[in-house]
Amino acid sequence: MSELKVTELMKVQLTKEAPAAHWGKADVTYTADGAQIHLAGGDELRQIQMAARKLRSQGISCVVLAGQLWDLNSQWVFAQGFATAKPGYQVHWCGDEAVQAELQRRLDVATFARQLINDTPENLSPVKLAQQAAKWLAEIGGNKVSYRIIEGEALLEELWIGIHAVGRGSERPPAMLELDFNPLAADAPVSVALVGKGITFDSGGYSIKASEGMLGMKCDMGGAATVTAALGLAIKSGLNKRVKLFLCCAENLISGRAYKLGDILTYKNGVTVEVVNTDAEGRLVLADGLQAASATGAPFIIDAATLTGAAVMAVGSNYNAIFSPQTDVLQLAQQKATSVAERVWPLPLDPWHKEMCPSAYADTANSRAMKGGGAGGASNAAGFLWRFVSPEAKWLHVDLAGAFEDSASAMWGAGATTHGVLTISELIKG
Repeated sequence: MSELKVTELMKVQLTKEAPAAHWGKADVTYTADGAQIHLAGGDELRQIQMAARKLRSQGISCVVLAGQLWDLNSQWVFAQGFATAKPGYQVHWCGDEAVQAELQRRLDVATFARQLINDTPENLSPVKLAQQAAKWLAEIGGNKVSYRIIEGEALLEELWIGIHAVGRGSERPPAMLELDFNPLAADAPVSVALVGKGITFDSGGYSIKASEGMLGMKCDMGGAATVTAALGLAIKSGLNKRVKLFLCCAENLISGRAYKLGDILTYKNGVTVEVVNTDAEGRLVLADGLQAASATGAPFIIDAATLTGAAVMAVGSNYNAIFSPQTDVLQLAQQKATSVAERVWPLPLDPWHKEMCPSAYADTANSRAMKGGGAGGASNAAGFLWRFVSPEAKWLHVDLAGAFEDSASAMWGAGATTHGVLTISELIKG
């Protein structure tokens, strides 16, 4: 993992002993042997991640974890707190070979997702996002992976109306990635279908964002990166079921060709949608992906998206919001998240949420014509998406409130967090 000698690394140990009196209430102290993180009971994983962030913010870049108290998840949350958008940092694991191998798998996929999300919007076009995701998964899955990329006007030929509408304002064409991982027979049923929002830059369109709200919008393809990385991790872990992946990729820009408020989109399933906010574009592209996922016949559909500011307001940035019509799906997601030291929280989703974005001109609008989509905006967005999901499938919608930090916080460095990758990977594996 590194060519540095261990003597050049800072040793970091966990302890349940209180710090010496002269350290006061410090949770990180230093000795000639390195640093100690003092666990005070309660949420110890959170304490470890915050301590890692403190160490990194003090300019420490290379550490080796040592001692008997480290386990798989405590090492992982330390690495998450230690990570930054800029390279040049290293964490050396401890524990047996199996633990270290799993940590390395997690690190590999998190690095891929983090680099993809942190990439500049100029460098990462919609087609390039689809290509990079497909190439990476093909490198992992070999001949078990097949895919195609539908781009530009070809989207209209296949009636992927939402992706085309959102992306047509850019000079760089929108695209849908359809990818099939199949380690079984050619006619094997699809067990899970994944859908990711891949807006490589979101200006808000004619409902233009303010500069401070637009600056971090290279992260708006975080859903696409998350489901791609989750599938990659599952494959690396020996996945033996058929999974299909759909990435809905576009740039939401302003031009003479851009879609406009008042436009009405007629989707493949016949649902008509009035555009009342061009900044509510994520649900428009996901509608295509969810229909494609439903057409596979998969009994379980998972979508992930940096979809609403309302989810961030509801659960903060240390949780991801989850939605499903099925209580058992929500409970399973919570169990899987806990098992890998991630955090999710269910928000309301009832059948009447489908009707919370009414239109006088179409079956529904893509939002409500008020700031943030009005009260209950995250649930209303999920209700919109529900229109495009097969009623026979179990469905989980993940609104990635915790996928990106505009600036460094007590737990995360600025940029992509990859929070959500492990949960979705565990759900894929079943």
